[in-house]
Amino acid sequence: MNHVQALIIEDDPKLAAIFAEALRAAEYEIDIAQDGQVALGRLAEMIPAIVILDLHLPHLSGKDILYHIRADERFTRTRVMLTTADPLMAETLRTEADLVLLKPISFSQLRDLAARLHPRDLTD
Repeated sequence: MNHVQALIIEDDPKLAAIFAEALRAAEYEIDIAQDGQVALGRLAEMIPAIVILDLHLPHLSGKDILYHIRADERFTRTRVMLTTADPLMAETLRTEADLVLLKPISFSQLRDLAARLHPRDLTD
């Protein structure tokens, strides 16, 4: 079995649970960080295929995490989906992210987008 990891960085436990179920349905193994500092620690230990990244987080912003991911060559194949309710911030980061999703995000929308980004379906 192919173990493809996803990291969900979201401080709202209900949203994190919905995102986790959507990604499991798209055949990812899930790890969740609910705080920016914790997320950096997880990224030091893993190279996820996909990161679902909220922009407004405790201790370290999603924007800082996004720049950290993009500056580290270990993550060149990692897809980043930004999730935010802030359309202005989303627009400023659109070029850095693979996808920008404005909240509210439906289960089926996230599942389907994550499935399309699954590494088994990507050809380089």
